[in-house]
Amino acid sequence: MPVKMRLRRVGAKHQPSYRIVVADSRSPRDGRYLDNVGFYNPRTNPATITLNREKVIDWLRRGAQPTETVEILLKKFDIKPVDVRKGQLPEETTGLAQQMPAPRSHPAPVPTPAPAVAEAPPVATEEAPVIEIDETVEIPVEEAPRPGEAE
Repeated sequence: MPVKMRLRRVGAKHQPSYRIVVADSRSPRDGRYLDNVGFYNPRTNPATITLNREKVIDWLRRGAQPTETVEILLKKFDIKPVDVRKGQLPEETTGLAQQMPAPRSHPAPVPTPAPAVAEAPPVATEEAPVIEIDETVEIPVEEAPRPGEAE
């Protein structure tokens, strides 16, 4: 039985999150699976990935083939499927869950102090006069003739 390590979609409409599962490659995407080894939520910033390293390494040793996406997620935890199959264990990390850092294409900008600006003297402004109206004017309205009535 060919076994794949792949993503299983869960969540509501337009709000996907994924379980990382080990499943028979012939079963449907959201169908039956053999083992649940992690969770991936791309909607958080940064994306949340939770893995059970022992299960992942065990399934890779047994011959489970990760999909391209799962392989990218495993590399975030320094787990390389080729190395695990050769018997080389990845370095241990501190926990089972990891928050992915936000991708950066350049270093963070260093804040520079603002130049000192001499304070300008206050400018005298005239306030617009307020006009109050106390009178109510009534405008007479002529009634329009009703339909069917002669003028």
